[in-house]
Amino acid sequence: MLKAIILIGGPQKGTRFRPLSLDTPKPLFPVAGLPLIQHHIEACVQMKDLKEILLIGFYPMAQIQPFVNEMQSQYKIIIRYLQEFTALGTAGGLFHFRDQIRCGNPDAFFVLNGDVCADFPLAELYQFHKEQPTKCNNTARVTIIATEATRQQSLNYGCIVVNKETMEVTHYVEKPSSYVSSLINCGIYVFSLEIFQTLEEMFNRKQQKIYR
Repeated sequence: MLKAIILIGGPQKGTRFRPLSLDTPKPLFPVAGLPLIQHHIEACVQMKDLKEILLIGFYPMAQIQPFVNEMQSQYKIIIRYLQEFTALGTAGGLFHFRDQIRCGNPDAFFVLNGDVCADFPLAELYQFHKEQPTKCNNTARVTIIATEATRQQSLNYGCIVVNKETMEVTHYVEKPSSYVSSLINCGIYVFSLEIFQTLEEMFNRKQQKIYR
């Protein structure tokens, strides 16, 4: 069983879309005749083992829930909106709603940034994810889609360095101040459930630093 998480952000974002984003949440902007994140949902429902889609963001419930209800009715799949109390970021949102994500014990889950426009090759991504060896027990496996950018463009994104023989990520820097790599994060991932153990360890280390 699979799940998908679509990260939709919140109203303090989308400033480059103003004044349009004053009336319409950015995830619901029409693109090619459909609300932006409906393209994400259409890609997800093509995966036969995918049983639930969770939207995570901090838009008011009243702005998102009518869309969720419409999508559930149209695609006959469970879709829920999980509203953050504030902007938690990618890792923060996943960890905060970890119980909802882990419910049902999915084999893995997709995470899609809500402002990405792509063909969403989810079947190929998941197949690649399954084929990668697990180095040891309880190790989180993360598979990510990346693409090439120019040197200047790369400074605006998460930059990835990979071992070209194994395709393993060896280094990652979010929006670096100087050039690291022209290979950038597309914001489309597959995670194994062990990621939550890794996130908890990181959270605990951060808490210990704060209270020392």
